[in-house]
Amino acid sequence: MLKEAVELQQNAVSKLVELIDERDELTFRAPTGSGKTYMMADFMNRILENDDEVVFLVSTLSKGNLAQQNFDKFQEYKDTGRFKFINPFLISSEISGEEALFVPTNYNVYVLPRDLYKKGGRLMQGSMDNFLQNMTLDEWLGGKNKKIYLIKDECHVATNNLDTLSNDYFEKILNFSATPKLSRNQIPDVEITDNEAVNAKLIKYVELGDEEDVGVAINKFEEVKEQYRNLLGVNPCLIIQISNQDKADYELNNIIFPELNKAEHQDLKWMLIVDKDDKCDTNDTFKAKKLPVSKWKDYAKENSSTIDIIIFKMVISEGWDIPRACMLFQMRDSQSKQLDEQVIGRVRRNPRLLDFEDLSDEAQKLAMTSWVWGIIPDDGKKVRNVKLFDEPQDFINNIQIKTTVINDLSKKLDFNVEQYLDNNSGHDHYMSIFEMFKKLNKADSEIRKICYDYSDDYQKWWKFNENIDKIISENNKYECDYLTSMSLNKDENGNDVISSFPIESMYVDNGNYININDWVWRRKDGADKFSFDSEAEREWANILQSISTTHIKKITTGKLNPNRMYSSNIFGEEVPERLEEYDKYLWGKNYISNSDIKFEYYLDGIHSSYPDFVMVDNKNRLHLFEVKSVNFSNSQNANFDSESYKRKVDELRKCYLVASNLTNQIFYLPVLKDDKWNIIKLEDGNASTLTLEMFRDSFV
Repeated sequence: MLKEAVELQQNAVSKLVELIDERDELTFRAPTGSGKTYMMADFMNRILENDDEVVFLVSTLSKGNLAQQNFDKFQEYKDTGRFKFINPFLISSEISGEEALFVPTNYNVYVLPRDLYKKGGRLMQGSMDNFLQNMTLDEWLGGKNKKIYLIKDECHVATNNLDTLSNDYFEKILNFSATPKLSRNQIPDVEITDNEAVNAKLIKYVELGDEEDVGVAINKFEEVKEQYRNLLGVNPCLIIQISNQDKADYELNNIIFPELNKAEHQDLKWMLIVDKDDKCDTNDTFKAKKLPVSKWKDYAKENSSTIDIIIFKMVISEGWDIPRACMLFQMRDSQSKQLDEQVIGRVRRNPRLLDFEDLSDEAQKLAMTSWVWGIIPDDGKKVRNVKLFDEPQDFINNIQIKTTVINDLSKKLDFNVEQYLDNNSGHDHYMSIFEMFKKLNKADSEIRKICYDYSDDYQKWWKFNENIDKIISENNKYECDYLTSMSLNKDENGNDVISSFPIESMYVDNGNYININDWVWRRKDGADKFSFDSEAEREWANILQSISTTHIKKITTGKLNPNRMYSSNIFGEEVPERLEEYDKYLWGKNYISNSDIKFEYYLDGIHSSYPDFVMVDNKNRLHLFEVKSVNFSNSQNANFDSESYKRKVDELRKCYLVASNLTNQIFYLPVLKDDKWNIIKLEDGNASTLTLEMFRDSFV
């Protein structure tokens, strides 16, 4: 599993652990497929490691067997030693006879199917109250004297009956969901964004289709199927979401089955899963029909399953993990962005997450792509799919970028943790072992790694954590010193990692349009109209386009350089045999989705900066641009922290200054204020400030 993915998850959990002391209620948002259940277990384990008086009640949906699924995962994490402090128990209607349910009190994680605690349910007959009282009463009254933390998994679904118990029994409430309900004040306190999850390779990026014909999706699936098997060792599947009630019958009998019955699709195995067992069906007579319907979904989840197409209504929108699903065709109009996001999450899981780094580049790209038809993103914004121009390898060969990373303290050549502790041991106040565990778990992953690499016995562990604040301070000081902590990104053999544009990418249409037909990208729909994230980006794209298309290159020998690719060749223009060659620079937007063009910097932790634009000039020099603006509308000013923004710009300047020396690439921070550009140029470890006119003149 990639370091980026691990750190993204660990840092999110660390923030939750830190905030839980300060707040009575927290909301955590992470996209479906990013490991929400894993992070929930990690969070509970860290709390229980430090405080064995805490008990967790995890309320989860009954639909899709989500409660059973969560319990199985928690039990697996405990059994494998991953999270050894959790001791899970599944509250089930089958745990006793006809009388009221009895819930034992010797566990610390209780998984509760939400629908068990509803009017008329057996838990409402006093069992839940008895259990909660036994857990929370003082020991001298015969209770366990525990603190109960309620976790609402899929918190966007109401838990009204449990909410009535909150003031009496629950010390803390934690909301977990990919789609928290803002109307119920579930505003994320900690969040993993979709872009962060995609960039860490936790989830796939989405390629949205324009066509409304299910045949297009099925044909695309046939095209991808063999690639999935050969490159990933996984049987992929397409899931088709149909409407409810009478409309579903029409869609099945008049649209879907006629397409599947075509001769070219006779090899495809399909499965229909609806809310009534007697209405479920499949043409997989050798496999699925031998199983009871209740087991069909489990069978369909397996990477080796022969089911190619799963047709469903809403029964698998939540709580059904199927990493091999790579395509979704939505026929129904859900009229709910939350439901759409839950459904789309079914096809965004990385099927080779744990060994992703071992895959070839082609296989990684395939594993990180999902295809979706019928769903429109939030705010009606269209996702545009782009690809490199007709000969993508030409661009990749001629736009080769070195990137940089920030190393932690363990990589410092003259740092020895044992020697450092001998010279700097001592602490300001006594800490209990629980305080030490708490501080260590709050620390970044690199600090925890240094601790456990050093601590081969209890005494060393204790010594390290007595002085953890000093270690953290030393690590932060080192990471901030880019001259010593920054290095070129290397592969496992010690060779420089060379990055370029991905062959395909995507962006969300945010307006700020320009028509461009002579840069590295081509829209898949053939249009020349490109969108940018801000007015400043749009203006800068105009500037780069102007520089690229108006540059006149003189070739003094009277002949073209055979070792250089001329953009005229790429864009289909005839190359004139003359001393003056009309030559466009190669340039393009660095779309974050699927991009490896990034540079690490330190700002209260390590982050990645993705330059907005990349350009190669006629001397094969690389120019990278991170565009900023201090122009904000009145509606944005309330959320704009100018000091934080200035800190970030200043930190990027320091980062790019050192990176320019390590990579021999030229970095720019163009900042738009009012209608004027202030451009910081960073080249060979030196900084200078340019006006727009000076910048233009540097390319003449």
